[in-house]
Amino acid sequence: FSGHVPHVLRYHGRHRQFYLAAAVGRSVHTYNVKKLGIVAVSNTLQQDITCLAADRMLMFASYDNILHAIARNKEVVHTYEGHKAKIHLLQPFGDHVISVDVDNVLIVWNIQSEEEYLQIDFDKATFAVSALLHPSTYLNKILLGSEQGTLQLWNIRSNKLLYSFPGWGLAVTTLEQAPAVDVVAVGLVSGHIMVHNIKFDETLMKFQQDWGPITAISFRTDGHPIMAAGSPVGHIALWDLEEKKLMCQMQDAHSTAIAGMTFVPGEPLLITNGADNALRVWIFDGPGGTGRILRSRVGHSAPPTKIRYHGQNGEQILSAGQDGTLQSFSTVHERFNKNLGRGSINKKKSKKKGLKLDTMALPPITDFASEVAHQSDWDGIVACHQGYITCTTWNYQKTSMGAHKLRPEEFSKHKPIDIYATAVDITSCGNFAVIGMSTGQVDVYNMQSGIHRGRFGKETAHDGAIRGVAVDGLNQLVITAGSEGLIKFWKLKMKDLLYSTELSSSPSGILLHRDSGILGIAFDDFTVSVLDIETRKIVRTFSGHHGQINDMTFSPDGRWLITSSMDCSIKTWDLPSGCLIDCFLVDSAAVSLTMSPTGDFLASAHVDDLGIYLWSNRSLYSLVSLRPLPADFEPSLMTLPSTCPMQDVDVSGDEELCDEMIEYVSPEQLGQQLVTLSLLPESRWKNLLNLDIIKKKNKPKEPPKVLRSAPFFIPTLPGLIPRYIPPEEENDTQSKVVNLGVLVQKSDFYIHLEEALSTNEYKAPLDLLKSLGPSNIEVELWGLAPEGGGSMEVMLSFLRMIEMMLNKKYNFELTQAYLALFLKLHLKILSSEPKLMEELSKLSMQLEETWIHLQALFNQSLCVLTYMKSALL
Repeated sequence: FSGHVPHVLRYHGRHRQFYLAAAVGRSVHTYNVKKLGIVAVSNTLQQDITCLAADRMLMFASYDNILHAIARNKEVVHTYEGHKAKIHLLQPFGDHVISVDVDNVLIVWNIQSEEEYLQIDFDKATFAVSALLHPSTYLNKILLGSEQGTLQLWNIRSNKLLYSFPGWGLAVTTLEQAPAVDVVAVGLVSGHIMVHNIKFDETLMKFQQDWGPITAISFRTDGHPIMAAGSPVGHIALWDLEEKKLMCQMQDAHSTAIAGMTFVPGEPLLITNGADNALRVWIFDGPGGTGRILRSRVGHSAPPTKIRYHGQNGEQILSAGQDGTLQSFSTVHERFNKNLGRGSINKKKSKKKGLKLDTMALPPITDFASEVAHQSDWDGIVACHQGYITCTTWNYQKTSMGAHKLRPEEFSKHKPIDIYATAVDITSCGNFAVIGMSTGQVDVYNMQSGIHRGRFGKETAHDGAIRGVAVDGLNQLVITAGSEGLIKFWKLKMKDLLYSTELSSSPSGILLHRDSGILGIAFDDFTVSVLDIETRKIVRTFSGHHGQINDMTFSPDGRWLITSSMDCSIKTWDLPSGCLIDCFLVDSAAVSLTMSPTGDFLASAHVDDLGIYLWSNRSLYSLVSLRPLPADFEPSLMTLPSTCPMQDVDVSGDEELCDEMIEYVSPEQLGQQLVTLSLLPESRWKNLLNLDIIKKKNKPKEPPKVLRSAPFFIPTLPGLIPRYIPPEEENDTQSKVVNLGVLVQKSDFYIHLEEALSTNEYKAPLDLLKSLGPSNIEVELWGLAPEGGGSMEVMLSFLRMIEMMLNKKYNFELTQAYLALFLKLHLKILSSEPKLMEELSKLSMQLEETWIHLQALFNQSLCVLTYMKSALL
């Protein structure tokens, strides 16, 4: 949500509301102040943004020595290149924008033409520019503050130094215009704030904070004379300008330095942001003048250590961070995000001591498990902390830490130094938590009451530290992994040891897919094995990582195992085939992975990265080759997903259709010995024998009457009374029967059969016959006889085509239908011709042989099926 770059507040005249722009990595996020909801994300720049400013129309963002102008909160419209060092100050100035780099070069740019209007070089030894301000009503003038403590007022148009202020001998960190004309607040590195009149060079007020340099200053403009000042430790001081004294303090407004602070003009709202990944809107509506949080957008202030999807809808991701907090992030909308808070030994004492002096705070969470069953009745999350023996419960519904602290009874009075919890799991019913310790103990606790319900083994379950625990989906088995290289299976209810198996090396972690009963085991030698908990045998082993395996996750159907390693690779293994089907590299290693229960996203958290990244599963919406990757496959480096695609990159065109991804087309016949049917619908061949009956039934009783078309102007007879002219009767005496006689022509099917007599190739006539409908097929077969214009040779050719189909054993049902219709139409002619009878006797023997073979197979299958039904019932 936020970084170390100060935010910018803008007013949109047409929308009549304020918008907040914050630099997040390489893009700018725009939020509306009203709801603090994200409304726009700019295109991604080449590097992380280090400086941000805005005027009425454009936003200006810089990285290194490049300055960009962003229009419509989205696209880069101007680029300004001319600095040789990193830009650290920006100031929009009408039709110009002023930028200052760390080499003390000030450049005034023309916004539209992108040309340099003016360049001023300052001597770093005498005047190192550290702050920049355009005083209100001072036309063409800017005020510069320096690290040496002096201030200078310049006229940009004439390029003249108008006045030099001696200052206070301390470096200037920030300059802010007061609501009064000529008055400027100057923040110093010592923590002093000077409210100075630059017209008469007089200091009006002087304030001091003890928290270090002033990082940001802002004035209220809703009628209350109050000035707010930020500090590097995250505190905010509110100063009363009428009485010239401190009004109140807002301690721990952020856990890091206050980067940006702005009062909304005319409203009692203060917006702050910091490098702790937090945006907060404070409202001043209570007694004492102090502010309370009205709205906020807060993420992890330190990188996440473990992420897991919560529930089965795939909409919430639980994330534990190095900042000690447990948070829930929504994949649908950020307004559904939850912060469950920070772990604490005693919440009441923690609140009294505050964020910085809190000795009751628990270390970061290293492992946790959650379950949605009974989460509305009692705590549904259990977590273990780094180097800490006590495990904590958390309540997702109440968005807070839970009621119980789970630790063994023998350590209830004193806290051991070298014993700590290493692994946790929760049963699918949400009633029991299983906790593994560094000593090898594995304990069971009741989640509702927090009472200890037993221990596995006499003293310890394993000789070494517990590296992982898992409970199966039916609450029957508990599986534990020890650093000595053993996997043990226990009964959950009786706590008895069922089975123990020795591994090839020491495991670093385990993960159980409850639905399919497969257990993923990561080893210290960078290999991964898959164990079937039914047979208790290792069924797959995968090797290929070159670094410690950080995390792994299963796809919802249990077909894929996805692993991440310190070698910066993320690999997808296909369990049925035992092959690697996907592999890619990322810039920083993924410390945790989790796959959505719906299978649409893979979420990852990375080293030194505050965000959680979502990767979409392309196999759900496009054609993806899942063939094994070759042994010499070189994985490509993938850029981490961002809130907006990279500018000038066509996302749709980066996937080339390779030979492997062409859709598989089934051949017409799988094997020459197999009897194969055609793919034609039944309507093409099933009713060929009954066509005459169907036509008789469908014959119309009388011909359809054609409606006479009425003329546009209906003719009338002349006279006083308008009368229409009666239509003339047409004498339709012409016969509609066409005498074909010599007009009979040979059809394409007839011609193909004639050609096949010499070539013996019957594919062309067969394909033509398959493309025809039932009525056309009957006409074609009727035309083969001499009385229909055919000949004996063509009838012989047709019978040979049927013989070819029987030999090749394809289109079996078409063969039967065509032959049956042929016999029905030409039975008298066939019986009187010896050549045709000889061909028919051959076909009869061939048909009988094929059918006897098929009938034997049918009878065998029916026999087995009948036996299975009777045996099962």
